[in-house]
Amino acid sequence: MAAKALAFDVGDYVVYPKHGVGRVVELQSEEIAGMQLELYVLRFEKERMTLRVPVNKVESIGMRKLSSDKTLKEAMETLKGKPKVKRTMWSRRAQEYEAKINSGDLVSIAEVTRDLFRPDDQPEQSYSERQIFEAASSRLARELAAMEKTDEPAALEKILSVLREHAPQYYESAEEA
Repeated sequence: MAAKALAFDVGDYVVYPKHGVGRVVELQSEEIAGMQLELYVLRFEKERMTLRVPVNKVESIGMRKLSSDKTLKEAMETLKGKPKVKRTMWSRRAQEYEAKINSGDLVSIAEVTRDLFRPDDQPEQSYSERQIFEAASSRLARELAAMEKTDEPAALEKILSVLREHAPQYYESAEEA
C-alpha cells in the first residue's frame, strides 16, 4: 500500500460526497484492531467537524478533488436552464434531491439548486423545500468558493445572481400559459 501514491496532499481541498468541501489537514498512521491504517484527516469548517478517512477507502466512498473548470462551467450553465418540476409526491422528490446532493456531483447539485430556486415574486416555499434548497446551494457555493479562492457568501451571491437573471423568463412564460 505504501507504494501507491497518495491521491491528496495536506492542504488540498477535497469533496466528500455526504459532507461537501473539506480540507486535508494531516495524514495519520494509526493501529486500529491490530491493523496499521493510513488516514486522511479532513476538516469541514462549516460543520466544525473533523473526519478521518482510511486511504484505502477513498475511492469506494467517492471522495474526490475539487471539480474541473469544465465541470464548474457545466454546473453554472445548468443553473441557467429551465427548472424541471416533477409532479410526483414531495416526499419522493425530496428523496431524489437528497440523493443528488449526497452524490457529490456538482452538476446534480446545481440541478437541485435550480429546480428549488424561487424568485422573490413567486409563492413561498415550504420549510422542507427551503431546507433542501439551502443545503444544495450551500454545497455548490462551498465548492465554487474553494475553486475561485473566495468565500462562501460571495460564491453564493454569484449563484443566486445567475438564478435571478435566468429564472424570471421561465416563471413569466408559465403564468401566460
